[in-house]
Amino acid sequence: MASYKTLERKIANRIARMKSTVLLRADFKDLGGYDQVGRVLRMLVSKGLIMNIGYGLYAKAVRSKLSGKLVPEKSLPTLAKEALKRLNVETGCSTLEKEYNAQETTQIPTGRVIAVKGRVSRKIGYNGAFVSYEQITK
Repeated sequence: MASYKTLERKIANRIARMKSTVLLRADFKDLGGYDQVGRVLRMLVSKGLIMNIGYGLYAKAVRSKLSGKLVPEKSLPTLAKEALKRLNVETGCSTLEKEYNAQETTQIPTGRVIAVKGRVSRKIGYNGAFVSYEQITK
């Protein structure tokens, strides 16, 4: 039981020192076994330090001043782009963003559609809100 507290403290300290808002399960593989790290990450999710945004993906979390609910430190599109970058997936401007920037439309893009080079099937999101992907060729 004491080893979990030690591992929990080590992982929490590493999270606090990390500059990245997005955390991968692999960031902690040097601290313990796969299952052990997973249990500690689930504990930290239940304590509200981090939140799960996808399979093996976590984000640093804060309490919302408006609702009091747990929310990520950054917006969903920002988190998704950061997560994809950490997973070595190339991103770019979506068709909606290009049209808006070229003043072809006045519809402001939400950022929930992310242009990716290559195939991505990973679900990234929280509380029922997920990003979708658009293929680009560059």
